[in-house]
Amino acid sequence: MPGNLSRFRVLVAPGLHDSGPEHWQSRWQRLYPAFERVCQDDWSDPVLPAWRARVDEVRRRDDRPTLIVAHSFGCLASVHSVAADPANVAGLLLVAPADPDKFGVAALLPREPLPVPSILIASTNDPWMPLERARLWAQHWGSSFIDAGALGHINAESGLRDWLFGQQQLQFLVDRAQNMKPLQY
Repeated sequence: MPGNLSRFRVLVAPGLHDSGPEHWQSRWQRLYPAFERVCQDDWSDPVLPAWRARVDEVRRRDDRPTLIVAHSFGCLASVHSVAADPANVAGLLLVAPADPDKFGVAALLPREPLPVPSILIASTNDPWMPLERARLWAQHWGSSFIDAGALGHINAESGLRDWLFGQQQLQFLVDRAQNMKPLQY
């Protein structure tokens, strides 16, 4: 595991239709068997409250500091979950989030900084979220924004294999999470 990642529980939150075997999320789970996947009841039915409830449920199973590695609609479910209750979440890696307007869920998502460190990685030619909209959501959420270039939806079709650049961003998130002081309520 990359340095100090073992100090965290890592949840993988896929998007619509789950992440197939050649998706970087699935490849990461093979590289790091301790990573846990958030499994939705219906991968083809993007109902934000239901998907968020599953993220909440999986988060509650363990109280270790948690990093969530989310993709597409999984980003929206993870943001929705963490904005409502950040307990034990140390950071979010949001990759190619789906455009909330395409799913009619923008009103359910926060428009203020998330209470944990986050990195949002977007592509210049993502069919699910124009780059400038991704940048706007990153600003709303207080996320560090990374323009990854023309990588489509940053999925299996992007040919990223183990996606070393993404693993580096996860390590940056680990470093940020370790340097954060817990929020005082």
